[in-house]
Amino acid sequence: MAYAIKKPGRTVADQSYVVEAVKGLGVTFKRFFQNTIGPAENRKTATIRYPEETREYPERFRGVHRLTHRVDGSPRCVACLCCSTACPAQCIYIEPAEYEADDPRHGYERYPRVFVIDELRCIFCGFCVEACPCDAIRMDTGTHVPASWKREHFIFDKETLMSIPGKDGTYVTANPRHEPGDPTHPGLDRDKAH
Repeated sequence: MAYAIKKPGRTVADQSYVVEAVKGLGVTFKRFFQNTIGPAENRKTATIRYPEETREYPERFRGVHRLTHRVDGSPRCVACLCCSTACPAQCIYIEPAEYEADDPRHGYERYPRVFVIDELRCIFCGFCVEACPCDAIRMDTGTHVPASWKREHFIFDKETLMSIPGKDGTYVTANPRHEPGDPTHPGLDRDKAH
């Protein structure tokens, strides 16, 4: 059975919304003067003056990629393609190459002749870091991708990735790898073959 709902009684002030608008403006101006000319300890601002001020990222923040170096400055990457295979966004492109014949790493290890990451396609999941067996790619830079108007500024090549230091300012990895030729190297090399 239908029945009529009685309308609440409203005054002229309620219907004009002037009183409520003035109350809202009072809150706005109170907060404005409190944050601009009031004592610093009473200010309530949720924003910062970026880029002059920045917030500190959490310890496990996944920032811009970097390629770690060996002691001799060469890339630690062995071009195994694990990172590009694990990448769900398919933003990593690698062209592997062999070392020269006189290099001790020739024949069993490769290096990336081309290593490109499209930072616009990257979803920063960290799968590439997890997949890397050499700890060659890391996201511990503590910085995010800088803003730009041009797409080519987001295509990071090998030289760019190797020029980005870690959060601690170094280019090496925190997990040193035992290189072939080192007495602690557990794998196979030319002297320790089957």
